[in-house]
Amino acid sequence: MLLAVVFVTCQNGDMVHTFKCGAPVLDFVGTLRARRNAVPTEMLTSAESLEAWFRESGVVDGDARCEPSDVRQAIALREAIYLLIVATLQGEDWDADALALVNDTARTPSAVPRLVRRGCRQVEGSPRQALSSIARQAVELLGGPEAALLKECSRGECTQVYLDRSHGGRREWCAMDPCGNRIKAAAYRARKRNEARAASPVRPGR
Repeated sequence: MLLAVVFVTCQNGDMVHTFKCGAPVLDFVGTLRARRNAVPTEMLTSAESLEAWFRESGVVDGDARCEPSDVRQAIALREAIYLLIVATLQGEDWDADALALVNDTARTPSAVPRLVRRGCRQVEGSPRQALSSIARQAVELLGGPEAALLKECSRGECTQVYLDRSHGGRREWCAMDPCGNRIKAAAYRARKRNEARAASPVRPGR
């Protein structure tokens, strides 16, 4: 099945990616935004955009020198992780191919941290090592207690999955801006409409 996708690129040196889901691996999954829209938004559009994600997320420091083939591998891993997350949220069995891809990627050497001076470290790695680090995060998350904290944003246009670490587990959105603000605004409008209906006089004979 072909998937139409909107492509977003970086301009003027600004950060390309957002990090609001509570774990880098979930932010990685979120690089395909609005998945249920007719035209989702793809953030991993080039080797440069993948390098930017690795750098901005802190998975590696500096540029990982990605190639187009690395982007294809990254997207394949991202979608495999997403399938496992969706199955977890729905209480279903994990897809065997997705599970195999995540585990195989996690088996390869990961990015390597090193001390560069007192109180400072640096993480170095190739694209393959960076993807291994992400896969290992997926293994830790989905195989650990925080899997119970996984939620999908309740704003219909958003499909970001996040960790709800709020008191009582009552958080309903991936981030306040924009999703939380929009959900609250919609609830406020609905409440005002209901109040207006309740306050309107009932006409005789009705």
